[in-house]
Amino acid sequence: MQVGVFVLAAQFPGQGADEALRRAVCTAEEAERAGLDAVWLAEHHFVPYGVCPSAVTLAALLLGRTRRIGVGTAVSVLPTTHPVVLGEQTALLHVLSGGRFTLGVGRGGPWVDLEVFNAGLAAYERGFPESLDLLLRWLREPRVAADGERFSFREVPVVPRPRELLEPAEGPPVVVACTSRASVRLAAERGLPMLLGMHCGDEEKAGMVAFWRDCAREAGRHPEEIAAAGHVSAGVAQIGDSRDHAAEALLKAMPGWLRQGLEAHVTVDGRERRMRDPRAYTELLCALHPVGPPRLCADRLAATAERTGISRFALLVEGSGDLAATEENVRRLGAEVLPLLT
Repeated sequence: MQVGVFVLAAQFPGQGADEALRRAVCTAEEAERAGLDAVWLAEHHFVPYGVCPSAVTLAALLLGRTRRIGVGTAVSVLPTTHPVVLGEQTALLHVLSGGRFTLGVGRGGPWVDLEVFNAGLAAYERGFPESLDLLLRWLREPRVAADGERFSFREVPVVPRPRELLEPAEGPPVVVACTSRASVRLAAERGLPMLLGMHCGDEEKAGMVAFWRDCAREAGRHPEEIAAAGHVSAGVAQIGDSRDHAAEALLKAMPGWLRQGLEAHVTVDGRERRMRDPRAYTELLCALHPVGPPRLCADRLAATAERTGISRFALLVEGSGDLAATEENVRRLGAEVLPLLT
């Protein structure tokens, strides 16, 4: 089992962006000291829900500040960036970090980001497969040309080529955020592991994994490749001396952050959207994920792994909104929960 932290750089009410970003960096550094396996970095634009606008940029900083821990994006939003730009950045981080970087990509949402970055709604609604395929070709082939609906250019060499410069030569690992059957099928057909959201329970995640396997088999993927997919489950972790104590820390801070952050999202076309009730959503997360004393947290992670077949976890640890409390949460996750999972 691989346990990592999920860092949103969340800006809680009354905080500035500098405080949120400093907490994000300190959380990652503490995760390495605590013996965790990975740091996963979120990316958002124009909202205090998360104030990191470039997950690959923050990943570069953290790869330079750490020596062992894996660093991944969860996720880089593909419709608002050029796949070749993201591919070049990925190859660079993969090579310079000795293979510690993982690229997570997702479709994002119908937000005003699409207007600001001149991508257009079509990039979100139907352009994700074309962008993903171009990105994968860039990471796997020596020369690439494009002749698609959104991207068209003459053949150019891939520089740097991660498959030539590192051993083993599989190239940078890529995961895909999946929230629908269409995205699950897309990931499976390309042999890419899924990143599944924190709003999903074990039963839903198990169903998505089963559907991914069916789609992968239909696409002709090798059984060994299917068995070793390495899906990632996002969740929340809050360690406390009791379940009530841990949940209280989240219920004091998360609803205000969720309300402020989610209300700030603006759709590009004015479509209506329904926002979850922030307190009810926080209570749901406390019920679904490792929130409580160390033994409860370890048992919950083990149960999720057994029910879903997922053995990699990206756990939101900054739900208290406080730097000292977040660092203590990470330390306890490493010192008190991890030993119970071995």
